[in-house]
Amino acid sequence: MKEIKAKNIINIVEAGSIAEELGIEVGDMLISINGQPIEDIIEYKFYLADEYLEIIIEKPNGEQWDLEVEKDYDDDLGIDFENPILSHMKSCKNKCIFCFIDQLPPNMRQSLYFKDDDSRLSFLHGNYITLTNMKEEDINKIIRYRISPINISVHTTNGELRKKMLNNRFAGNIMDILNRLAENHITMNCQIVLCPGFNDQEELDNTIRDLGNLNEAIDSVAVVPVGLTRYREELVEIQPFTKETARGTIKQIEKWQKHFQPQIDRNFVYLSDEFYIIAEEEFPEVESYDGFPQLENGVGMMVDLQDSFYDALKEFPKTLEKPKTVTVVTGTLAYPFIKKLSDDLMDHVEGLKVNVVSVINDFFGGRVSVSGLLTGTDIIKNLQNQTVGEKIIIGENMLKSGEAVFLDDITVDDMEEKLGVPVQVSPVDGYGFIEKILS
Repeated sequence: MKEIKAKNIINIVEAGSIAEELGIEVGDMLISINGQPIEDIIEYKFYLADEYLEIIIEKPNGEQWDLEVEKDYDDDLGIDFENPILSHMKSCKNKCIFCFIDQLPPNMRQSLYFKDDDSRLSFLHGNYITLTNMKEEDINKIIRYRISPINISVHTTNGELRKKMLNNRFAGNIMDILNRLAENHITMNCQIVLCPGFNDQEELDNTIRDLGNLNEAIDSVAVVPVGLTRYREELVEIQPFTKETARGTIKQIEKWQKHFQPQIDRNFVYLSDEFYIIAEEEFPEVESYDGFPQLENGVGMMVDLQDSFYDALKEFPKTLEKPKTVTVVTGTLAYPFIKKLSDDLMDHVEGLKVNVVSVINDFFGGRVSVSGLLTGTDIIKNLQNQTVGEKIIIGENMLKSGEAVFLDDITVDDMEEKLGVPVQVSPVDGYGFIEKILS
């Protein structure tokens, strides 16, 4: 048995679980399953699917227990680990010309400066990986353990251009890897961060054509505009998208969608919401997103919110027991959209007043306009001299996943204390948005 690199310390044992029945306790260490050392969560999930398990657990005093388990294939042991990835996360060594982390201001919490490029995070949490920081054994592990679907940052299929954009001399073999994954039936979703003057126009056409040839393995391709902050000292100069260039990109993608739709019965390539807002054009119809395969990438999020909002609206009362005023916070990009929904909600509900506040993102220099990157500092600064009503509504996309904390370490509790009113977190869906306002 090979040496275990990770210490898989158990920190949760669920009540009534298989693990509890076996006598597994918090502080124990998982050594192996069916003779295989467990180094990461993918291996754990893979071997856990067997119906017969031989498990070795090491107690804090060094004593090892050999345990046998017979279970259904989909039964879980009911344990979790101190580090949910088990072994250390793989960091990204690229210096991409568009990397948002390289554009962060100084003196933020250290974890925000960590660049991950880990296939396990792609499988577990939907993170995008470039495949440039992986060894041959990592690619083999994706194939062996069926790590699928996997999200891949492609950006361009032009090998020489990709080396330049990622500042990595090993980044040029992207098509070789994508073909290999496709041949082994690994499902992929791809992302293109579009940078004017680099990978747009003809280069974008070439990339979409190459990825389209793998449409049986690639479910979707998202095209998102480059995000730029004022903290780009000594970085390559990149121009932001304008109304004109955004409209040109929309027309370009629409042509490709018309190409793919009759052939594979889906549009295949999709634009993030930002393009339509920058271009001041209407969003596509709900059906054009083919079930929203890249919703978490900002592709169709507003269309989905709008659709669910008007579906849910008829379920809520048209009058309130007493008048109510609330404030909804959003970024400058989504302000017209959120204002329209709020106005329609006020028209539907008598006695309701919704103030929608557009917050300029001074923290990142005013050029970042999406609400998901707003900080507590900027929100407090914008609201502290305003009449906000009974409560403030913020979107859950403004907070760290699973925690009530903004990018600048301001917490929801801090905000409530500073502004003197409750702050409630709304999910990014229509029903939840209305419910938070009216509750």
